[in-house]
Amino acid sequence: MFNGGVAGLTYWSPNVNILRDPRWGRGQETPGEDPVVVGKYGVSYVRGLQGNDGERLKVAACCKHYTAYDVDNWNGVDRYHFNAKVSKQDMEDTFNVPFKMCVKEGNVASIMCSYNQVNGIPTCADPKLLKKIIRGRWKLDGYIVADCDSVDVFYNQQHYTSTPEEAAADAIKAGLDLDCGPFLGQYTEGAVKKGLLNEKDINNALLNTLTVQMRLGMFDGEPSSTPYGNLGPNDVCTPAHQELALDAARQGIVLLKNQGSQLPLSTLHHHSIAVIGPNSNVTATMIGNYAGVPCQYTTPLQGIGRYASTIYQQGCANVACAGDQPFDAALDAARQADATVLVMGLDLSIEAESRDRTGLLLPGRQQELVSKVAAASKGPTILVLMSGGPIDVSFAENDPKIGAIVWAGYPGQAGGAAISDVLFGTTNPGGKLPMTWYPQDYVTNLPMTDMAMRSNKLTGYPGRTYRFYRGKVVYPFGHGISYTNFAHTIVSAPAMVSVPLGASRNETNSGKAVRVTQARCNGLSLGLQVDVKNIGSVDGAHTLLVYSEPPAGYWAPIKQLVAFEKVFVAAGSQERVGIDIQVCKLMSVVDGSGNRRIPMGAHILYIGDEKHLPQL
Repeated sequence: MFNGGVAGLTYWSPNVNILRDPRWGRGQETPGEDPVVVGKYGVSYVRGLQGNDGERLKVAACCKHYTAYDVDNWNGVDRYHFNAKVSKQDMEDTFNVPFKMCVKEGNVASIMCSYNQVNGIPTCADPKLLKKIIRGRWKLDGYIVADCDSVDVFYNQQHYTSTPEEAAADAIKAGLDLDCGPFLGQYTEGAVKKGLLNEKDINNALLNTLTVQMRLGMFDGEPSSTPYGNLGPNDVCTPAHQELALDAARQGIVLLKNQGSQLPLSTLHHHSIAVIGPNSNVTATMIGNYAGVPCQYTTPLQGIGRYASTIYQQGCANVACAGDQPFDAALDAARQADATVLVMGLDLSIEAESRDRTGLLLPGRQQELVSKVAAASKGPTILVLMSGGPIDVSFAENDPKIGAIVWAGYPGQAGGAAISDVLFGTTNPGGKLPMTWYPQDYVTNLPMTDMAMRSNKLTGYPGRTYRFYRGKVVYPFGHGISYTNFAHTIVSAPAMVSVPLGASRNETNSGKAVRVTQARCNGLSLGLQVDVKNIGSVDGAHTLLVYSEPPAGYWAPIKQLVAFEKVFVAAGSQERVGIDIQVCKLMSVVDGSGNRRIPMGAHILYIGDEKHLPQL
């Protein structure tokens, strides 16, 4: 009927869970550890899929997995049995932020509830999470769907109810509209006959699902007469789309280290490149999980081969890099070539759905291979990493023989072309890390199952993400260097921002931290004008990261990203960037009871080395 008979028009994407723990196997699906970044990504993703034709949907997006879902299978605990114990503060402050943005700002057509329990209740059976928050507070215009077989899971594996009919009734009454799987189809009628459920509840679920089908045009007759009905196979893999895949890969690459400007490589001086490592000629690894069918692949080896002659040695048979295979051929290649590029890292055998990592180091003997090749290399040695999650590569950061380190993530079908464009300077890298890269020591005694975000000095709990962790890092959140240098100047910013209160002032404000619900938030924002100057000799894109440090105390994070803006600046020139920060949403903090408040006093705004102290 649609999509050539191969797929429907409802897409269960994007994944907007927070990358809370660096070992999570599905971290690769998410845009990182910061709730605001994840939320903005989710909103943009949803708008891109659904289109901008009012109530009409191009396709229906779905923000998943609601909520506090980020343990797949760790140390004997799996997602089907995990009970995430989450404070009201962390729920409001971290886990639910992207979902709220998906609904309220993205107008997403669907939310998917997760397998896990939250505080003892399966998310797909919790009326507070579904009916009260998603529908009531956020006003979802769409349907709520269970992750595949979630209702079956909470009956058969979590034993949350005594009978399957009770499970079906609990889910539908909690606000679930659609089941991915046969469970509701098998047991809902029985639940009605047993008096556990009313037909009215089923009608509500049907209303929510059928309305989305109507918005997709499924009742509008022959698809070719509808606005998107003429899209077909000829619209897939067009040159423009393939160029976009390449551009996305280029923009997503992060330069972590560039000692003595060993990058970019030069086609004049580096005629032969030793290309070494288990990820140096891979295809499917580059697209990670939940990917479509690529048009074609360009591997790193193929990409580098467009710039120079290559001497290829795998070094390790695969990323596990186990066994006692000799590295002699790889070392010989490094001795011969003008430069050496090692393409190492992870793949879906190490991190994936249902597969969390046990540690943060490179698997097997990869580190040994890198160090030995770097020691033998005649020319500069460049380490390229493919992975979804962070890797502890302290050894390479500290090794003077390794001139540069590049993180490519899982860069998609054009990954090899994008990597080589960065290595040879056709593209100036501008990516920033969306997550903290921790040392291995961070996870040694840290259970993945402890959901607390904030650190605890009494217990020695380190806290999670850049917002709450003060310890050592390999690379911080937001790290990423360029082949040029940028300078910031704050041109204009308000010294004082007044927070007007509504009529219902009461003692809960106490003059120090105003409840967001009692402030007049509409249009309340803090505007900045920032000049960004490219003081180097290469054109480049730069992402401005604006952090806020709230007044001391007040349940606050160490700092919080409140705005980010990418700007392209030609060498030697300057661009002015306007930034608008919503006070109630971004300058607020969450108290121990889960209430969002705006702390009064001096908030410090940081942009690079520049800082500004507006008073609220």
